[in-house]
Amino acid sequence: MTPAINLAKKKKISHTIHQYEHDPRADSYGLEAAEVLGQDPAKVFKTLLFSLNGEPKNLAVAIIPVDQKLNLKQAAKAAKAKKAEMANPDIAQKTTGYVVGGISPLGQKKALPTFIHRSAEDKQTICVSAGKRGLEIELAPQDLAMLTRGQFAELCL
Repeated sequence: MTPAINLAKKKKISHTIHQYEHDPRADSYGLEAAEVLGQDPAKVFKTLLFSLNGEPKNLAVAIIPVDQKLNLKQAAKAAKAKKAEMANPDIAQKTTGYVVGGISPLGQKKALPTFIHRSAEDKQTICVSAGKRGLEIELAPQDLAMLTRGQFAELCL
C-alpha cells in the first residue's frame, strides 16, 4: 500500500485501484496510464509541482488532464503568486515522498496548496497517481479536493 491508498482507506473514500506494468520507454507517464487502462485521457489526471515567485522550495500542486499542458501564468494566478515555474524534480521528490512519474496528490509528506483543473468537476470519477509508476487511484473529484484541501481552478490553455 502507498500513503495515497492508505489515506483514501482511512477516510473511507470510495475508490478503485488500477495497476499496470509501467513501460520505462513510455514518453509520458500519464498518457501511458490512460492508454493501458483504456481510459479517456480527459479522465486521467497528472500531478505536477510548481514553485512560486522564484523560490524553489515554495511549492504548489497542479492536477491536470494528462493530455493538457500546465499554463504557468494560470497556475500562478490560482496560487495568488506573481509567477510560477516547474519545480525542480529532486525537490519535488523530497517534498512529496514520491518519485517523479509516480507523484500522487494524496498522502504527500508535506501538505501543499493544491489546484485541480476545473474540467474535473464535471466528471463522476477521475484517475490520479496512487504513488507509484503503474498505479492509479480512481475517485470522485470532490473527494480528491476534500482529501488534498484542493481548489478547482483554470490551469490549462
